[in-house]
Amino acid sequence: MECIWPFSLFFFFRQGYIYFILYKQVFCFFFFKSTTPVWTKGFWNSLLSSLFFRTICHNSTKIHPKTDEQRCRLQEACKDILLFKNLDQEQLSQVLDAMFERKVKPHEHVIDQGDDGDNFYVIEQGLYDIVVAKDNQARCVGRYDNHGSFGELALMYNTPRAATIVATTEGALWGLDRVTFRRIILKNNAKKRKTYELFIESVPLLKSLEASERMKIVDVIGEKVYQDGERIISQGDKADCFYIVESGEVKIMIKSKTMMSKEANQEVEIARCHRGQYFGELALVTNKPRAASAYAVGEVKCLVMDVQAFERLLGPCMDIMKRNITHYEEQLVAMFGSSMDLLDPGN
Repeated sequence: MECIWPFSLFFFFRQGYIYFILYKQVFCFFFFKSTTPVWTKGFWNSLLSSLFFRTICHNSTKIHPKTDEQRCRLQEACKDILLFKNLDQEQLSQVLDAMFERKVKPHEHVIDQGDDGDNFYVIEQGLYDIVVAKDNQARCVGRYDNHGSFGELALMYNTPRAATIVATTEGALWGLDRVTFRRIILKNNAKKRKTYELFIESVPLLKSLEASERMKIVDVIGEKVYQDGERIISQGDKADCFYIVESGEVKIMIKSKTMMSKEANQEVEIARCHRGQYFGELALVTNKPRAASAYAVGEVKCLVMDVQAFERLLGPCMDIMKRNITHYEEQLVAMFGSSMDLLDPGN
């Protein structure tokens, strides 16, 4: 037994903390002839929990060496990934160290619907179709175009892959293994949940969602801060994010072709958004360019959700947002005598 236990101890350390706890109980029984938890034995608790566990767990973090050029490309690919926004510098460094590069070819399946989740992926370059099979029919429900990320939900909630991701061009991805993802990202998300849980529950749009659905939203949102006068979204741009005002005030402006010439380039204020209100959803619902611009009034904090998470998680709210289109059109008719600005947001 004296020869075997160090090797078995190392095995259980490598498998994870839960196995380590079980091992301590077995160790207690054989060496102390007791089922009393080992942490009551001061010496063994200090030796096992503090020294071995912390050292081995720290050293077991995967590190994939990278050239300076690879590191720069990886940092550029990850700079707008919302899941990484709330990591401190040490956590982000550990994540980047653990990520590995994966090259893909056209028609290659990166992940398949129904499979267990193994990695989270950040896109550096390439086009990728999102394919969902339902009732024996597969259909493309979206596309990643040279940026974005996917694969986090299966790792967060231990569920099978919800879609198949197929490369339509040659591309490059950066992967993060399941163990590192859960150890760093999920631990950080637990803190984020405490911060945002009550606020998300107070947002009128999200009240129709189940509590579990709201928590999934908390897991994928990021926070952005804007200074007075800073433009948050621009009329005519392609939509990539949905915004909820956490604090401050946002001014919604529109260029009207019905009241002035196109060349005048003058914007007219049509609305203001305050805490708990949202904007940026219209272009995502209609699949059209931004119909208006948004500017910070004073310092503003917004919770931000990318378009892929928006489509996955806010399906139950879509009817509410579609009803808002009619309200927006009525508002434009009252102000400008026409709703053509909403239907044709180009400059």
